[in-house]
Amino acid sequence: MKSLTEHLTFNLPVRMGFLNITGEVESLVRKSGVREGLVLVNAMHITASVFINDDEPGLHEDYKAWLEALAPFDASPSRYKHNRTGEDNADAHMKRQIMGREVVVAITEGKLDFGPWEQIFYGEFDGRRPKRVLVKIIGE
Repeated sequence: MKSLTEHLTFNLPVRMGFLNITGEVESLVRKSGVREGLVLVNAMHITASVFINDDEPGLHEDYKAWLEALAPFDASPSRYKHNRTGEDNADAHMKRQIMGREVVVAITEGKLDFGPWEQIFYGEFDGRRPKRVLVKIIGE
């Protein structure tokens, strides 16, 4: 069995944003030499996410509006108890919980085995600093 472990680092200049990382993951699948297997892509920070969806800008704006309505940014400790610790990112923790921590994608004949329109995204909810994403590939 072959395996490859790599860490990607992202530093989005905005508090909330989405970045298509499919190309980086595809490159690592090629580097691994795995023809049949699985790739795990995992956000290593509790205010960031990895998810699969369509790379359509309107959808991304809809996600931002929806997430902000569910867990609005509010740095004060009056809305979120977490912010009583001196943090200001309770909303980012909640947004990550909704969008998810990781994805697992099948590798078939050396390529990511996606459905139509599927792409892998890094989601940032408390940006402006470097954060890591783990990519773990296993298979034959």
